[in-house]
Amino acid sequence: MQHRTDVEAADALRDAYKHVYSEIHKVIVGQDEVVKSVLISIFSNGHCLLVGVPGLAKTLLVQTVAQVLDLGFSRIQFTPDLMPSDIIGSEILSEDRNFKFIHGPVFSNIILADEINRTPPKTQAALLEAMQEKAVTVAGVTHKLAQPFFVLATQNPIEQEGTYPLPEAQLDRFMFNVSLDYPTLKEELLIVKNTTSAVTPEVNKVLNADQIIYFQHLVRNIPVTDNVLEYAVKLVSKTRPNSELASAEVKRLLNWGAGPRASQFLILGAKCHAVINGKYSPDIEDVQAIAKPVLRHRIIRSYHAEAEGLTADDIIQRLL
Repeated sequence: MQHRTDVEAADALRDAYKHVYSEIHKVIVGQDEVVKSVLISIFSNGHCLLVGVPGLAKTLLVQTVAQVLDLGFSRIQFTPDLMPSDIIGSEILSEDRNFKFIHGPVFSNIILADEINRTPPKTQAALLEAMQEKAVTVAGVTHKLAQPFFVLATQNPIEQEGTYPLPEAQLDRFMFNVSLDYPTLKEELLIVKNTTSAVTPEVNKVLNADQIIYFQHLVRNIPVTDNVLEYAVKLVSKTRPNSELASAEVKRLLNWGAGPRASQFLILGAKCHAVINGKYSPDIEDVQAIAKPVLRHRIIRSYHAEAEGLTADDIIQRLL
């Protein structure tokens, strides 16, 4: 998949994005921002955490994305008794008395980690290596994972009994934390109408693995001006209470700010956001457009913020 110029390649990415987006919406009603965030994270080679109450089509969205992108898909239902070997695979003694590695469900392109906060930290950590290294190590042998590789994890924000909240270091591995909201009345009418009839929408395959990898490289090659770079890094720095850029308000409302990974993801996400909106280089508006999903799981609110009923999004909005 070669294009004569970078401009042509960027236009091809924009067209592919539109095509994928419209195919997904044959199945998913509404949730425009969520679909957009998931696709930006895929083209930016990042992982995505979807947070929402049950029944908001989180699982259906991930399955539809895998179908439209013609990629391998594995769903792992996280439960309290899930073991690391249930994710990455294990070694067994074969008939010829040699150890043989049996691949686990993580050896696929798109992994749906359903209710990731239901499993103990040891099992969560097994997925962590895969997300960061794009490889797993078993008995001292490293096995490379299929490319492209994305983890789309879901989390239910209501039930906290029997859950193991993801530690900050683990949350930091996710490019975006996307919150799903209830559909509007109009959307819900359409959902119920579509899902209670005998008609099942057919989705077409739009992109394959090689094309996605090509577009991921393209996103990295998009030029970014120094002022946009500086804006993104300063925005992240402003979230750190001990930074010289932090305001008195941030020092009062936040205990902990975002790390350098946030700056990297802000720039990568802004590049992709710019291209899908017909621009060839990101500007400050592109950084602002993706700031909330990049930062909301990387800042820790203080007691004051919680007492005042301020959400992470409220604080990010003030910073913007």
